[in-house]
Amino acid sequence: MTGRALLAGAVALWCGLASAHAQDATPVANDIPDLHEEAVAAGIDHTYAGPWEFFVGGGVAAFDCNSDRLPDLFLAGGTNPAELYRNDSPTGGALKFEKVAMGIPAEDLTHVIGAYPLDIDGDGLMDLVVLRLGRNLVLKGKGDCRFEVENGAWAFDGGRDWTTAFSATWEKGLKFPTLAIGNYVDRMAPGAPWGTCADNQLMRPAPGDRPDYSDPAVLRPSYCSLSMLFTDWNQSGVPALRVTNDRQYYRGGEEQMWHVDSGKPPRLYTASEGWRHLSIYGMGIAQADLYGNGYPVYALTSMGDTKLQQLDEESDTDRPVYKDIAYPLGVTAARPYTGGDVRPSTGWHSQFADFNNDGLLDLFISKGNVESMPDFAADDPDNLLLGQWDKTFTEVGARAGIALPRRGRGAAAIDLNMDGMLDLVVVNREAPVSLFRNLGARMSWGDQPLGNWLEVELVQSATNLNAVGARISVKAGNDTMDRTIAVGGGHASGQAGFVHIGLGTAERAEIRVRWPDGEWSHSYRVFANNFVRIERGKPDAEYWLPEPPASR
Repeated sequence: MTGRALLAGAVALWCGLASAHAQDATPVANDIPDLHEEAVAAGIDHTYAGPWEFFVGGGVAAFDCNSDRLPDLFLAGGTNPAELYRNDSPTGGALKFEKVAMGIPAEDLTHVIGAYPLDIDGDGLMDLVVLRLGRNLVLKGKGDCRFEVENGAWAFDGGRDWTTAFSATWEKGLKFPTLAIGNYVDRMAPGAPWGTCADNQLMRPAPGDRPDYSDPAVLRPSYCSLSMLFTDWNQSGVPALRVTNDRQYYRGGEEQMWHVDSGKPPRLYTASEGWRHLSIYGMGIAQADLYGNGYPVYALTSMGDTKLQQLDEESDTDRPVYKDIAYPLGVTAARPYTGGDVRPSTGWHSQFADFNNDGLLDLFISKGNVESMPDFAADDPDNLLLGQWDKTFTEVGARAGIALPRRGRGAAAIDLNMDGMLDLVVVNREAPVSLFRNLGARMSWGDQPLGNWLEVELVQSATNLNAVGARISVKAGNDTMDRTIAVGGGHASGQAGFVHIGLGTAERAEIRVRWPDGEWSHSYRVFANNFVRIERGKPDAEYWLPEPPASR
């Protein structure tokens, strides 16, 4: 390489680094949310810790465990015990939690890596799939935040693997959900950890009146998975299973997507079908319909660049040919945006959500060095990338208040105090959990209200009560916002409950639902700034009102 080329490359690198560190100062026309950290004041004191096996994981499950509709928090602990915190927050007020007993043996709450909530048996109470180093657990919800281990009754073999990923869907004709289990390194195999990825599993329920997962199928090859997500990528009504894998340990692997067709064995999408080889340090998956066309875009976190995959418009929509649009949209998040560390970032949990209620989706990415990897940033704050009207994203993490010197892992963006604004909980490695309350739009003189909003709850009867797989389409003025109810993705973290949609200045909206079987509902006309309950088959939506602050 010539001296001139070297100089040009050095200048380009310097400019790129300077741009990365100046990014959080980029002017934005949108409101920047003021996210105030108050974990200790709220009563949460919890740390995810442990040796090598717990460098990954560190999840949170946000769901209602006592039927008051407030999201409670189950926090993975690694070698510390996992803990459940009941949400006692007053409506619109400071966050307030109390640690509660679950009724589970203490030994089952250690070595927990992550968790996902879903109603497996259809009794109207949330159950919990707990991912562990060792035997995974299915915990049946009993009400009042109490649970019991149901592995035996539901013929669920928790195995002895290092489990780091999970997703679930309801297949056509099945009463109970199909479960996908993602495993990491097989520590017992010769030559471990290099090239020794444990097999993933697909657990389909047997026919009957109770869940029965006695006949799991192996998903082979498996490549040390850290996140997986059932997703209807082509609007066929039949979700496929996307899997993101960590190339640190696999040999000859790649990102994967599996056909999961009803009544047929799972099989991989292949290059002949359009699937393109991609090898990354895959950590987390998030999906969102950014363009209102029904086709999800996927954010894949990694060490270094975040990938943002969109179906290639030059290819047929029934072929999974994806292109990376992260760079032009400003979401590569390749290096820390503040703090002075110029080494590459390490991304974990990814989640699309509207933090400022302007009707545009934003992207949160938790960040943090694996442990002390010298080639990657040690000071690596979480990202908050605000969606812009030109479909790009702008970093506001420091200005929003989330740029803490911690190593983030799993997370959940969810309304914890029922005020219509999304709060944020982040599980950190070897540091206390971060709990951010959304105070509104950050101004030079204080805070002001954000835009209008809706939160929507769907209900079905007989099976899949929470309508997993449904698509919620909200039209406000000339804008349409879509959300999909899914179980899986992120990094070892899941959530259930009301689905949040920002409306901007709109005071009314129309909601349509594409139910999991593909049937569209009629249009429901609703007023903004309300919690809306839509029960399938009923002519009208219902409003739910949270308790006034004085009653809590």
